[in-house]
Amino acid sequence: MIIATLLSLAGIGVMLWLLFAFAIYALPFYAGLSAAFLAYEHDAGWLGAGIVGLLIGAAVLLVGQVLFATLRSAVARAIVAAVYAVPAGVAGYHAVHGLSAIGGMGEAWRVGFSIIGAAMVAVVAWARVSALYPGDPGPGVIRPPHAERRMLGSANDS
Repeated sequence: MIIATLLSLAGIGVMLWLLFAFAIYALPFYAGLSAAFLAYEHDAGWLGAGIVGLLIGAAVLLVGQVLFATLRSAVARAIVAAVYAVPAGVAGYHAVHGLSAIGGMGEAWRVGFSIIGAAMVAVVAWARVSALYPGDPGPGVIRPPHAERRMLGSANDS
């Protein structure tokens, strides 16, 4: 009984870690899956639908990263981050709602925990999208020497 409980907790912990780790990919996954279903409905076959889904999902991820990297306006970057964080929050809501059903708690508690989980996943997705490209801090900000040249893994990394 104790081993089963510990393994259940470990499994839930791994699932939550996966949820937080892949939260920013909720929008590209949904777009790719929707495109794959649409292609399959239009007689593309399962292989063609899979290829279409992969291409659309990768394109959505790439467009979001390029937009976030090139936009300098804080409002525009916040909109791009929100576009990726909202689907992650919806996925977090449903994941926590499903996991909380295991415990057999009442519906009001499940919804409450699901809302808290959705907010946590959305905030983590927002932070992860924002951390990809910190952006230009603006004029008057003191930067460390050679900050423009330093890139991880580059030849001048010492």
